[in-house]
Amino acid sequence: MSVDKRTLIAVIGDEDTATGLLLAGIGQITPETQEKNFFVYEENKTTKEDVLEKFQFFTQERDDIAILLINQYVAEKIRADIDSYSNAFPAILEIPSKDHPYDPEKDSVLKRVRRLFGE
Repeated sequence: MSVDKRTLIAVIGDEDTATGLLLAGIGQITPETQEKNFFVYEENKTTKEDVLEKFQFFTQERDDIAILLINQYVAEKIRADIDSYSNAFPAILEIPSKDHPYDPEKDSVLKRVRRLFGE
C-alpha cells in the first residue's frame, strides 16, 4: 500500500490513554477482519509478548497506519524493538500517561536526533 493510503493513527496504551484517544475519534475497526487500531495495556495482565505482538502487527502487518502512539512506560517493555525500528511508516511516537511522566532520555526518536547531530 502506498504512503497516501496510510491514514490511521494506532495506539498501544493504558486504559486512560486509549479511552481519551478513542473519544477524540481515532478508533477504527476494519469491516472485513474486525481488526482494531488500538490496544489497551493492562498493568498486571498484559505480558511483554502481548505488547510486542501488537507492536509488530501495527508496524509490519497493517499498511494503513501512519502513526503509532505508545505510552512510554509501555514502550519500555519492548525497548530493544522500539529502538531498532527504522521504517519511516508508521512513525512511532512515545507519549506520557497519566501515572507515568514522559522522560526524553528514553525516547527513541530523540535518541536518533541526538546521534544525527553528534550529541
